[in-house]
Amino acid sequence: MTLAFDPAALSLPTAHFIGGEFVTGEAALDLAAPSDGRALPPIPKADADLVDRAVLAARDALKSSGWAGWQPRARIRAMHAWADLIEAEAETIARIEAVASSRPVAQALAGDVASTAEQIRFFAEFADKEAGTLVPTADTQMGFISAQPYGVVGAITPWNFPLSMAAWKLGPALAAGNAVVLKPSEMTPYSTLYVAALSVKAGIPAGLVNIVLGDGPVTGAALVAHPGIDKVSFTGSTRAGSQIMENIARRGIKPMTLELGGKSPQVVFADADMEVVLDCLEKGILPNAGQFCVAGSRILVQREIADELAAKLAERFARPAPAATWEDPAGFSPIISEKQLSRIDGIVGAAVSKGAEILCGGARFDRAGSFYRPTLIGGVDAASPAITEEIFGPVATLQAFDTEEEAMALASHPTYGLCAGLYTRDLSRAMRLTRQLEAGTVWVNRYGRTRDHILPTGGWKASGLGKDLGREAYLSSLKTKTVLIDL
Repeated sequence: MTLAFDPAALSLPTAHFIGGEFVTGEAALDLAAPSDGRALPPIPKADADLVDRAVLAARDALKSSGWAGWQPRARIRAMHAWADLIEAEAETIARIEAVASSRPVAQALAGDVASTAEQIRFFAEFADKEAGTLVPTADTQMGFISAQPYGVVGAITPWNFPLSMAAWKLGPALAAGNAVVLKPSEMTPYSTLYVAALSVKAGIPAGLVNIVLGDGPVTGAALVAHPGIDKVSFTGSTRAGSQIMENIARRGIKPMTLELGGKSPQVVFADADMEVVLDCLEKGILPNAGQFCVAGSRILVQREIADELAAKLAERFARPAPAATWEDPAGFSPIISEKQLSRIDGIVGAAVSKGAEILCGGARFDRAGSFYRPTLIGGVDAASPAITEEIFGPVATLQAFDTEEEAMALASHPTYGLCAGLYTRDLSRAMRLTRQLEAGTVWVNRYGRTRDHILPTGGWKASGLGKDLGREAYLSSLKTKTVLIDL
């Protein structure tokens, strides 16, 4: 391994970004690099007063700039200029993204940063292509549905893909004519701050993009409860999403989009292509060390091939070698923190104490940093902690089934319904079972999102409300008004 970059040489932004300017505050939150535990520059924590300052800056910017009333192509040009700057500074942004996160710099450069620019361009193009609808009425009347921006969107993003998750929120909201106050995860704030500052440089009016730093209980709670926030968009855990809903309900009603936890099944039938299945199962749990909400962590296999698949998958799980996110070539990602690693190991241990069997892994890597071995667990039932809990790490369970009915019963989770994978060569079975799987997204003979941003994502059950990405995300940044005129 060699250094792809020197993390000690990076200059990292550590202040709130409000009204187009960095606003310093007293350092309150300590950060550490998950790759080796080194201390990173601490950040301030916004209290209710500073959140209020950011919301007022957003509202003032909307009024003074007239952003919502700009010609749509003008908004599009400004957002494309922003994407241009992100691409021009991609290497710097990737390094900033990598140092505090679990994202290897090469993957951040080719994936996260590139996808962020693409998403901003994608959503920008909706601005002059989606509008109100003229509806049929009597000849003596005119009826139409008018679409208008909400105003100020409050957004909260997670630590696992800091930059691209920010683009999920900023892209559709800005394209639709809103301003945004965004709180990134307190563990991975740096890249979001850097990219937010580029928005002003690109010609997006100062104050339309605001970043407040802090934790969930103080900063996040103040943001979602603020009366000047017109809509909330959150990606994170189901527990945190429930708290946000409760917080909003106590203070009034406002729309929200929640992309929450998952415990997604991957259902493998005996007629499936074994190599395709193994590739997909690996891609469904090992990238980013399993730290992604759509991870396919519950593997359900038709009994006649279960032993063969388990043995071959265990071989693949034994291959990854860990590496710091700033090393070249890229290696297996670290867990975001020692606290999260301890939680993962605790759930694995609890599953074993209730009769589960470790087929491979089940322990941390013996090296500096927060690295956990890819883990496959057998001998679990519906009550196992490895089944009930969203582990958010490189841990998958394996269960066998005999019939389609049994497979669908195992696939149905009492809590989550985010995604599902299905593997079969039988087209009739695929069409039949995609309707039965209780999930917001189903992939057949593949697993995972593409960079085709037109496909929305969002869950059923406790996995969320509403959709991110796609046309749906843009439309969810607009409120509609029905108008009927007697002529």
